[in-house]
Amino acid sequence: MDNTILPSTLLLNLLLIIGQVFFIRASTKDRIEKAQLISTQEEAILLPRLKEYFQSRFYRVAEVDTEQNQVTFEGFVRPSLFLAAFLTLLASVGTLCLALVLSQLFPSYGFIFLGLLLLSPLSGLFYWKKAGRLEKVLLKVEPTKSNQDFSSRIVIVAHRDEINELQQALKLNLCE
Repeated sequence: MDNTILPSTLLLNLLLIIGQVFFIRASTKDRIEKAQLISTQEEAILLPRLKEYFQSRFYRVAEVDTEQNQVTFEGFVRPSLFLAAFLTLLASVGTLCLALVLSQLFPSYGFIFLGLLLLSPLSGLFYWKKAGRLEKVLLKVEPTKSNQDFSSRIVIVAHRDEINELQQALKLNLCE
């Protein structure tokens, strides 16, 4: 091979590995958001439905703050086996590419670089340890009156996926 091809390929592979490290780290990041949702149901009807919804998702009531009219739910979020396997596969492919380039650059150490593949399961293990965590959902329901219709405004602080699931399950509209 040409002398300029291997170093440039090594540089690209190093950039690939750096991107993979940041991707693996980002897979465990909290994505907590605050949203305001509107329901056409009154507070008395909506509160039991919200409690039932969160209990069906394996959350429990952790705290009730009557002064602020706020309920805190807690639940353990399990890591995804598929994502752990997928991250391990991505790390394997990335380290294999790096090992192949390094074995071409340093032929006398060729098979030693394939030992880098033994590090790839660490990415799945890292995800598995960090992704399983106790998550909190802060929920506040306030009655609103607009144009002779009674409705409720829900202020929720939770993971963005949990907010989307709640919005779809109870058919709530986003407050603008």
